[in-house]
Amino acid sequence: MGDVTSLRVGYLGPSGTFTESALLTQSDLASAEHVLYRSHSDVLHNTSTGEIDFGFCAIENAIEGTVNVVQDTLAFDSELLIQREVVIPITMNLLVKAGSSLSDVKKVISYPHALAQVRSFLRENLPDAELEAANSTAHAAHLLSESAELNVAAVGTSLAAEKYGLDIVAEGIEDHEGNKTRFVLIARDGIPAPTGHDKTSVVVFQQSDRPGSLLAILQEFAARSINLTKLESRPTREGLGQYCFLLDLEGHIADSVMADCLKTLQTKDVRVKFLGSYPAAGDHAEAVREESNAALDKAENWLDTIRSKLS
Repeated sequence: MGDVTSLRVGYLGPSGTFTESALLTQSDLASAEHVLYRSHSDVLHNTSTGEIDFGFCAIENAIEGTVNVVQDTLAFDSELLIQREVVIPITMNLLVKAGSSLSDVKKVISYPHALAQVRSFLRENLPDAELEAANSTAHAAHLLSESAELNVAAVGTSLAAEKYGLDIVAEGIEDHEGNKTRFVLIARDGIPAPTGHDKTSVVVFQQSDRPGSLLAILQEFAARSINLTKLESRPTREGLGQYCFLLDLEGHIADSVMADCLKTLQTKDVRVKFLGSYPAAGDHAEAVREESNAALDKAENWLDTIRSKLS
C-alpha cells in the first residue's frame, strides 16, 4: 500500500459515524489522512476522480440489506475495485442533550437506515415521536448538539455521543441481536494478492432474457463447488423488468477454478463486470487463511513428490 501517511481515505461524515468506527479498526490505515464527506456518493465520486486514494463505505447491513447507492455506483457508474471488506457489530443508542430524559423526547433524528433498525424500540417507547432523516448518524448527533431543544433525540454511536457531548439515555436499542454492517475499502485499481480466504464480487448481465438463464449461470458456480455468499438482483436502468445479478463468491480471481468459471460465463450469452477479489472478513478469517494455506502447501508438496519421479 506504500507510504500510508501520504494516503487519503474518504468516508461518510461528520466524525462519529459507524463508518468511522469501522475504519478505526483498520490499524494499517490509522496514519492515513482521513477525509470526511457528506454522502456515500461524494466518497465514491472523489475516489473515481483521484481526489482521494481510497473510499470507505457501508455496503450491506444484516437487517436492512444492501446500501443501494454504494452497490449501484460500483455496478453501473464507476470502474472502482473493492480492496477489502470490514464487518463490525452495530449497536444503536438513543442520544439526548444533558438534562433531557426519554419521556421528554418528541422528535428522533438519524440516518434512515438507522431509524429502520430501531423500529420496535421507537414503537414501544416513543410511538408518537416525529422521525426526521439526517445525512448520517453522526450528522444527527451534530444537529442535536447544536439544538436548544430538550425534546429532541438522535439515534447514533457511543463515539458520536462522546464527540458531541451528548448523553446516552438508552443503549442497545437495535431491534435484532447480531446486527452487523459490512463496509468496503475501494480504490481506482489494483487487486490484492490471494490470502487463502478471499471473496470475489461480480455483476452478471444477461444479454437476453430467456427461461432458465439464471439457472444456467448458477450451474457454472455449482459445477465448480464455488460457494455464493450473496445473490441479489438489481434493475439495469435500461428498461422496466430488466435485471442484473450481483454475486459475492468465495475465492479469488487468481484461483484457476474461479478464473475458469468467469471466463466460461463470458463466452456465453452474459456479460460479467468484475468488482474485485479481496480478503474476506469474519471472526475466524485468519484461522481459515492459515488452514487453507497449510492445506495448499501440503498438496503442493504431494504433487512435487510425484513429479520428481518423472523420467
